[in-house]
Amino acid sequence: MTGGPEEVRCLLMRGGTSKGAYFLAADLPAEPALRDDLLLRIMGSPDERQIDGLGGAHPLTSKVAVVSPSDDPDADVDYLFLQVAVDRAEVSDRQNCGNILAGIGPFAVERGLVPAGEEETSVRIRMVNTGDHATATFPTPGGRVDYAGDAEISGVPGTAAPVVIEFPAGAGQLLPTGNVRDEIAGVWVTCVDNGMPTVLVEATSVKVTGYETPKDLEEDLALADRLHEIRLEAGRLMGLGDVSDTTVPKLTLLAAPRDGGAVTTRTFIPVRCHTSIGVLGAASVAAGLRIEGSVGAELSEINPDSDRIRIEHPTGFLDIESSLGATPDGRPAARRTAVVRTARKIFDGTVFPRSAETAPIPPQPQGGHR
Repeated sequence: MTGGPEEVRCLLMRGGTSKGAYFLAADLPAEPALRDDLLLRIMGSPDERQIDGLGGAHPLTSKVAVVSPSDDPDADVDYLFLQVAVDRAEVSDRQNCGNILAGIGPFAVERGLVPAGEEETSVRIRMVNTGDHATATFPTPGGRVDYAGDAEISGVPGTAAPVVIEFPAGAGQLLPTGNVRDEIAGVWVTCVDNGMPTVLVEATSVKVTGYETPKDLEEDLALADRLHEIRLEAGRLMGLGDVSDTTVPKLTLLAAPRDGGAVTTRTFIPVRCHTSIGVLGAASVAAGLRIEGSVGAELSEINPDSDRIRIEHPTGFLDIESSLGATPDGRPAARRTAVVRTARKIFDGTVFPRSAETAPIPPQPQGGHR
């Protein structure tokens, strides 16, 4: 099934350490199959170079945000994240993206969905993929989004205006298996979900140090097989069903910190090793490390008097403000999670999709939102 407009209004933006195409929902077909076919043609998939579209030949640069006014009284806009596969005709809504989230507030102001304040603007966002909420606050001097500033984040050259993203405590279980630790394929793991289903694994338990480069880890075929086995079973235990064709849960290998942070990480998405770490994945790592007895708790270095946890990753670090409380029955629960990211508008204009007549096989339906 193919179709959709021959040209589409689009804003290309860097959000955090990712890059994606941002659209108003009204500018895309309402039917998911038609929408996904159009997005594949816009991004240039399937093709490992994405040479005929906007995609950057990597999962971190082949992302889409679909934004619309929200009917939720606790949100101003709805944000649907779509991961467009690079080398497959596949568009997935099975996860959130906290990096692309950094651009949602500025995009909402750019498109007139939310009025700008005279100094700064806060936009309440419902993440459609999971139903979770976030509030993004960013500078808007004179009623216009200002992308220039002195905030610096690892993995992005230069500086930009800060986007402060605050996450309320989620309604779901922080430990979705009900256990602080689970043994999977002979390896102890902690399954945690503080916005992103994540499996914490001590690197040495899968026979690596956790300090290897992403390239070296990706080329370790024995490691890939082991992580695949762990991820499939963890997905089932976390209530996600068969995750063989999805990108969640993420697997994060943990090692002792090397550069003054709390922990060193290597995260898989799910086969490629992230060159940094996703915002929501880092939020889950930070919360997991604060749970007594969790995998990684003993090797991490956390200041108990501060909410801030610095997560080291292959290209630097990410700071997360994270604190825990407890449910009425004594289970650990997230209390506060916040992060500073940046975003930058790259272009705002019209994108022309590849012709439907020359497109490869269209995507198969991926099912409803998780």
